[in-house]
Amino acid sequence: MALPKYRTSKARRDKRRTHWKISATNVARCPRCASAKLPHTVCGTCGFYGGREAVAVTAAE
Repeated sequence: MALPKYRTSKARRDKRRTHWKISATNVARCPRCASAKLPHTVCGTCGFYGGREAVAVTAAE
């Protein structure tokens, strides 16, 4: 089995990991009610997707 000949320094290791950072979640606006939602998903507020009602949403009172 091959083994590393030298120990990898912290600087070299961290240079390799520069692209591992977390990115912010994409947020889209619902065209019907203008609430924030994930793209390509049904709006949780009004239940519409693609211009038609996909899920019937009841008002919580």
